[in-house]
Amino acid sequence: MIVDAWAQHPTLRHSQDPVFESLRRWTKMPMPTTEIPIEMTLGMMDQGGVDRSLISAWVAPRNVMISNDEVAGFMAKAPDRLVGVGSVDISKPMEAVREIRRCVNELGFKAIRVLPWIWEVPPIDRRFYPVYTACCDLGVPFCTQIGHTGPLMPSEVGRPIYLDQVALDFPELKIVGGHIGYPWTDEAIAVATKHENVYIDTSAYTAKKYPQPLVEFMRGHGRNKVLFGTNYPMIMPAKALENLPELALGEDVEELFLSGNACRVFNL
Repeated sequence: MIVDAWAQHPTLRHSQDPVFESLRRWTKMPMPTTEIPIEMTLGMMDQGGVDRSLISAWVAPRNVMISNDEVAGFMAKAPDRLVGVGSVDISKPMEAVREIRRCVNELGFKAIRVLPWIWEVPPIDRRFYPVYTACCDLGVPFCTQIGHTGPLMPSEVGRPIYLDQVALDFPELKIVGGHIGYPWTDEAIAVATKHENVYIDTSAYTAKKYPQPLVEFMRGHGRNKVLFGTNYPMIMPAKALENLPELALGEDVEELFLSGNACRVFNL
């Protein structure tokens, strides 16, 4: 079984947003001009052997790229394959708390994701704290991005060390830092080692590109701490996994990485 901890079924608004122009330059992928059918996303999952993908909403200041209701609609078309991850506007704290409750209690989402670089503030900003409180209350993980940003936005807010303070303030909160924290991967490993409920996912990187310290962490005391992710459609699942055998993780560690850790963290 394989679970993708970070994916999105993009809307055309998301795919065409100018903030992703630098990513299109890197990936050489043309800007889509029509909506991507859900069948394409499921087909890419099949090609990579992915059983379930956590697909995320994208809420930015003054711009909802993928709404929570759209994610719920995608889930409804493939409920055995797609798992919802909500997002909220942190500038409106009470609305955000109410929306998190709706995402979990009514839409059946399994996590909430907010990206610091979109808001240009680190995750210790006071506007994040109602989100953490709501996630703790509802028992769902908080997902975020750690490391530098592909979009031409400030990367400093993605320093993994910021999650140290969040985990100290909310020890009950499960925190999943996506995109491995590069170029601060050692920082991410240190925070995940220190805090019982802090995890790392490998989205936006192929197995061939995982930093060696992360691979050693996965083989050793971090075997329960790292989750497979793609950041689809930036990286297709088959491409993300094609060099995995070269890491020589061992059968037990590989099972935890590909599905076991995600199933435990997200209560799948």
